[in-house]
Amino acid sequence: MTTNTTTTKTVETISLEELKTWLWGSANIMRGTVDSSDFKNYIFGLIFLKRLSDVFDERVQAIIEEEACNADEAMDIIQEDNPEQFVPEEARWESLTNKSENIGESIDEAFAKIETQNPTLEKVLTAIQFGDKEKLSNELLMRLLRHFNQYKLGNDNLYKADLLGDAYEYLIGKFADDAGKKGGEFYTPHEVVELIVKLIDPQPGHEIYDLTCGCGGMLVESARHIKDNYKENGTVMGKPNCKLYGQEKNLGTWAIAKLNMFLHNLDGDIKRGDTLVNPLHKSGEGLQTFDRVIANPPFSIKNWWEPLELNGGKIIGDNGKERNIKYSTDLKDKFGRFSLGTAPRTKADLAFLQHMIASTKDDGRIGVVVPHGVLFREGDEGKIRKGMLVGKDKFKGDLIEGVVGLPPALFFNTGIAAAVLIINKNKPTALKNKVIFVDASAEFGEGKAMNFLREVDIKRITTEYNKAKQTLVEAGEQTEDKLSELLDSVAVDKYLRVVDIKEIKKNDFNLNISRYIDTSEKEETVCITSTLERLDEINEKLVNTDKELQNHLKLLGL
Repeated sequence: MTTNTTTTKTVETISLEELKTWLWGSANIMRGTVDSSDFKNYIFGLIFLKRLSDVFDERVQAIIEEEACNADEAMDIIQEDNPEQFVPEEARWESLTNKSENIGESIDEAFAKIETQNPTLEKVLTAIQFGDKEKLSNELLMRLLRHFNQYKLGNDNLYKADLLGDAYEYLIGKFADDAGKKGGEFYTPHEVVELIVKLIDPQPGHEIYDLTCGCGGMLVESARHIKDNYKENGTVMGKPNCKLYGQEKNLGTWAIAKLNMFLHNLDGDIKRGDTLVNPLHKSGEGLQTFDRVIANPPFSIKNWWEPLELNGGKIIGDNGKERNIKYSTDLKDKFGRFSLGTAPRTKADLAFLQHMIASTKDDGRIGVVVPHGVLFREGDEGKIRKGMLVGKDKFKGDLIEGVVGLPPALFFNTGIAAAVLIINKNKPTALKNKVIFVDASAEFGEGKAMNFLREVDIKRITTEYNKAKQTLVEAGEQTEDKLSELLDSVAVDKYLRVVDIKEIKKNDFNLNISRYIDTSEKEETVCITSTLERLDEINEKLVNTDKELQNHLKLLGL
């Protein structure tokens, strides 16, 4: 804790490490009483409430000093000029900490009043229920309120505007770790997010979309990338120069994403619903399109088109008899997203991917985490993959720019290795009909329960990927002979290759990385003649040793 002193006031500021320790301490208070997978809902709600109340108190004090008025007059000014910043008396932190009975109900009422005051938060806070006394006793809530009362979370108490957002991300990761496999439902490890963002490189002024946004971490990192890497025009009025859009199906996770945007001081249009069945970011009758699309959709979910699953996968056929549904013929999508083919009922991976392509501008890029099966599975999925590579009917194809194989056990919900697909709807001429393959599966740090990408791993992937890409672009168009030489020159042994579509076609459009990058170690050459001679020598020594042993045994009378 440090102290900033001015001529008018002394303000205590809190460091990121202090903030992390303090906020995580609240989880320890709840441990043993509340299921760890539910910690985040309650703690994030209280963090928000404390932050909102402290900023309001700070604003009231500032107006008192600026306008030479009293507190009531300052509050009237806020309510008139910025009603969304006004906090009703019953929702203020001081009011809640003074209560000793029905604290949970009081917190629920406070959230409801804040939502009424600020329509953009509708259903965000009331999604969290504090009034269940069997889960949250008055005593437990009093302990939590006292714990949160240790520090103030006003703007003056944070040494940078998005400090609380950084701590919030830390907590999301900790909660995901605590929740184990359930954590993967709402959180993608930050190192994976950082890698994908660097590969798709969002730019100032871009509109960025995550169709399964979870807690919003990919959108936050995209905004941070723009702010940190584009100093001239990366910010506007102190905020990252971009627009963020997301959709999330789970109510509690959607609420956390909305709070994440708020605590990072970001403008995010986060909608709630099933993206495949009911995409909510639309332009007229069609889909809204974006400059960058980024996602880690749930792997290989089954029965993903809910309208066909309402009767247990049965419908009435044209002959009036009940029959099993067939996605390839029965699924009707009014947005025309599945022109390459319908993903199978048992695996939604390529349904998500086709939605992403349909939601991307003609010069846009996509970064998405996929299970390795997407790269090689046959049948309907093989046809969709082929269409992405060489086109189908009016679909132009040649969309896949890169495939990056990741190490195993990076994610909470699965121990299997995954891959990152980079889609580019406007490849440079030099990259047309080529795919960059990277096998980064062997380079990672080992954790207790999970592996992780180290900074050096992320740097190697992005550096080698971009170097290969840039070398091809600078070389320009090549004759067939020269192209082969060029592709060989950018290859990195056992790590990276740029592969021409002709080779991929010979492999029936299978994108399994091991088909293109050989990571096996060269076996030592064995000379049969010398090996046999050596065996003869060993046998001779064994015979001699046996003779010596027999002689010793005779001397001993044995």
